[in-house]
Amino acid sequence: MNYEIKQVDKFKFVEVGEGEPLVLLHGLFGALSNFKELVEHFRHTHKVVVPILPLFDLDIFHTTVGGLEKHVQKFIETMDYQNVHLLGNSLGGHVALVHVLKHPERIKSLILTGSSGLFENGMGDSYPKRGDYEYIRKKVEITFYDPAVATKELVDEVFEITNNRLKVIKIISLAKSAIRNNLGEELNQIKVPTCLIWGNNDIVTPPFVGREFNKLITSSELHIIDHCGHAPMMEVPVEFNKILEGFLARLKQQ
Repeated sequence: MNYEIKQVDKFKFVEVGEGEPLVLLHGLFGALSNFKELVEHFRHTHKVVVPILPLFDLDIFHTTVGGLEKHVQKFIETMDYQNVHLLGNSLGGHVALVHVLKHPERIKSLILTGSSGLFENGMGDSYPKRGDYEYIRKKVEITFYDPAVATKELVDEVFEITNNRLKVIKIISLAKSAIRNNLGEELNQIKVPTCLIWGNNDIVTPPFVGREFNKLITSSELHIIDHCGHAPMMEVPVEFNKILEGFLARLKQQ
């Protein structure tokens, strides 16, 4: 399903449904398509919002986790969202963590899946290689347990990004910023209810990362899904949505 991309001030986003806002933050190579099943499922119970993060639009000095967090913070304030359920995958999870640490007042819950912030097998080492489609295809495939999830359309999207020299510079800047910005010593400050959903076969942020988040965020619960890689909401959407639905339902009863 195609969603209308709305614009308010400098912010571009999708917003569907009514209820408490469920704000979804995509990762470094993320796009709206990553959340298709999630949006469809939760639009009936929540106001589902996907801000388009300005990964390639910030100047190089602000192309950092902190720069993206400022964008998210201004967006949430501009839209005057309250009682926000903030969900982030990969780099989007890292941005969500920084946001909750700095501005917890509007956040009702935090949902992390394959989040950076503690440890990740970085893509900023030899990656990305420009002009080598086969290399990019393999890199996209290892994001998932089942390589078939890496459709040609998905590989083409990443290939297009990695063929643009300026975008590559910004990807590397963001990847390095994520590695530098380790939150291990701050996570015990997070008090909002937190749901951690991890793929047992995630090789970018392996399951031990999810367990470490669970140990450091005292208000968290951890769900590990077998036969699943770095993007559970794409690879096993039915199971992911069921876990998230249960978490949100328990919150309502508190």
